[in-house]
Order: sequence, then structure tokens, then C-alpha cells
Amino acid sequence: MKRAELSKSKKKSTGFQHSKKLGQNFLTDHGVVEDIAIGSLADEDTLVIEIGPGQGVLTDELMNYAGALIAVELDDRLIPYLRTRFALNDRVEIVHGDILEIDLEELVRSGKEKFNVSKVQVVGNLPYYITTPIIMKLLESGISFENITIMMQKEVADRLIAEPGTKNTGAITYGVQYRCTVDKICDADRNCFDPAPKVDSAVLRLNFRKEPPVTPVSEKFFFQCIKAGFMMRRKTLLNSLAALNSLDASYHFGKDKIQQALKECGIDSKRRAESLTMEEFSELSDAIWRQR
Repeated sequence: MKRAELSKSKKKSTGFQHSKKLGQNFLTDHGVVEDIAIGSLADEDTLVIEIGPGQGVLTDELMNYAGALIAVELDDRLIPYLRTRFALNDRVEIVHGDILEIDLEELVRSGKEKFNVSKVQVVGNLPYYITTPIIMKLLESGISFENITIMMQKEVADRLIAEPGTKNTGAITYGVQYRCTVDKICDADRNCFDPAPKVDSAVLRLNFRKEPPVTPVSEKFFFQCIKAGFMMRRKTLLNSLAALNSLDASYHFGKDKIQQALKECGIDSKRRAESLTMEEFSELSDAIWRQR
């Protein structure tokens, strides 16, 4: 039998009053917990930053592999429990805070110094409603993470691993794959959690690239073109890219300039953003940039 078929019988209620506001769904399937810990590639020289440890099930497993761990938990009700659970482990630190507001650079700097490790990774079971903001904060932080291993809604995971230029892509596909290669660790159906969410999940590992796959003239403008293209994803590129002017008051890109850039790149103006490869978006952003 597959793990998904066994999950329901293995799941045990935590007895905790979960917060819907915080999007709490605690992972209870130990097989998936093991897959995440192993798939993170953490070792004794690694500091793991864990986002949303819940009741510490994954924390406990990660410490079989990692050199040290800092768990960042938003729910103040869980802090006393976590600090008691890991009180005898001087390689685990519990931090009460919001990962979207915390000073990540300082957290990493002080953690590496305190625990005397050279590498840092992120692992987490992310609340579905803030998955994208957390991912983008981590990617844009400038911190040299080895990788990021995260649980997310399967629909979002499918978008992250989609090939740029295919129908299932979104703006985040390009943002993630510009900076990382993506490996799928495992699936986790809704019965692997307490309480069970309404959707299935998947675990991905984002491995930071040494060099991006394309080198646009302006990285900022490259991502603005992608954002504009997907703001109105059902419209053609000629129409959707007009949204560039709403992203920066200094832009004055009329349709004539966008049409000229599309023609220069040999891209049909009736195509949609989701059909462009990473290379085509880079070439197109450069051509539009020259029209400014």
C-alpha cells in the first residue's frame, strides 16, 4: 500500500485547539516527516531555520541530521510547550516571531556564530495563505542558504516545478527557477495532517543556483515584465505588458514600443505570458528596456 493509503490509520489527533487564522495543520505522518528531514540534506555542519514547528514533530526528526536548529513559531501558545520539549537539547533554539517580519540576516548570523556551523538551510510546513510571500522573502533576502525545503499546497508546488513556457506556470515559477533548481521530495495527502486540510500537499527542495540561467540587462525590469505579463494572464502580451506603466510612474511604454520590442524578438504579440520561456522573457525585457 502507498503511504497516502496508510496515512489515515497512522494519524493521531494532537488534542490542540488549532488556529484557523494562522492556517495551522500539523503534520502527523511520520513517514512524510522522515522524507522531509532526509530530503533537506541537512548535516552536522548545518544550521536549520525551521518555520512553523508546531508541536515539534519535524524539529525532533531534523535533529537526527542537523548540527543545530532555530525554530521560528508565531503562535505564542506553543512557545512554552516547545521550550519545555527541547529544554535538554542545547542545539535547539525556539524563537517567538513572525518569519515575514523577523530580521533573517541577524538570525542567521547569530545562529551560525552561536552553534559554530558554516551552512544554513530553511525547512518548513508553510501556512497555505502566506506560502508565496514567505518563499519570495527567503529568495530575495540575499542570504546564502544551501537550500529551502518546504511543504506547500500541491497546486502551488505544481506551479513551482512547471517548465517555464508551459500552461501551469505563474510569475512565481520564473522567480523561483531564476534563483533555484527545484526537486520534489514527496507528496502528502490531506490525511497526513491534523486537522485535515481541504487540499493535498507536496514537499519541494529549492536548491540555490550559483548563476542564474539568464542574464537580463536589468534584473528588476525583467521581473517587472514577468509580473505585468501575469497580472492579466488571459490577455495577449501586447495588452498585458501595458501594465508595466502601473508598476513605475517613470515608465511610458505605449503599445507601439511594446509592439516594436516583440517584433525585434520575433515573438508573436498575440501570445500570452505563460507561453514564454525564461530566455524569451529575458530577451523581451531587454528589448523593451531599450525602448524607454
